[in-house]
Amino acid sequence: MVYTMNIAGLQRDLPLCPINEQLYIAGFVVFGDQELTVACARELLKIAPEYDYLITAEAKGIPIAHEMARQSGAQKYFLARKAPKLYMTGVFESTVRSITTAKEQHLYLDVADAKLMQGKRILLVDDVISTGESLAALEKLVNDAGGIVAGRLAVLAEGDAQSRDDIRYLEKLPLFNPDGTVKA
Repeated sequence: MVYTMNIAGLQRDLPLCPINEQLYIAGFVVFGDQELTVACARELLKIAPEYDYLITAEAKGIPIAHEMARQSGAQKYFLARKAPKLYMTGVFESTVRSITTAKEQHLYLDVADAKLMQGKRILLVDDVISTGESLAALEKLVNDAGGIVAGRLAVLAEGDAQSRDDIRYLEKLPLFNPDGTVKA
């Protein structure tokens, strides 16, 4: 089963994936879809508030943030990693549990990046906002680093996220019943 939708002017078929016996979600993955990544970044930049830097969480937001930085001429964006890396000089940590993750995850930010964030407007970017847990974890990292959250941006808003007034997004993504029909 797939859900066909227009995203940033392009039609895509999103596979329906079970979360539990009563809930399916449409899988949105920009990895490997360069045309969609470029189009989404272009449209997100049109609705983005003023910011100094972008930040996204590993992994599906990476191509979007990278392309947004490229198109806007930014020389740097930040990445919250799922595990500390040897190159990190120290880390800030935040915890997240998203709808597409089976267990609690941790996000890590290099203290060198945190220093660059101090007093700067940071735009949170994600591919899909559903429960908002990933965004909350990113926001905690930004706040702990002394940055100012400039806004929250996503390609798609799923479920209850569609009614939030603190995020900007390109398209609404419904939730699904096991038979593929849209949940009311």
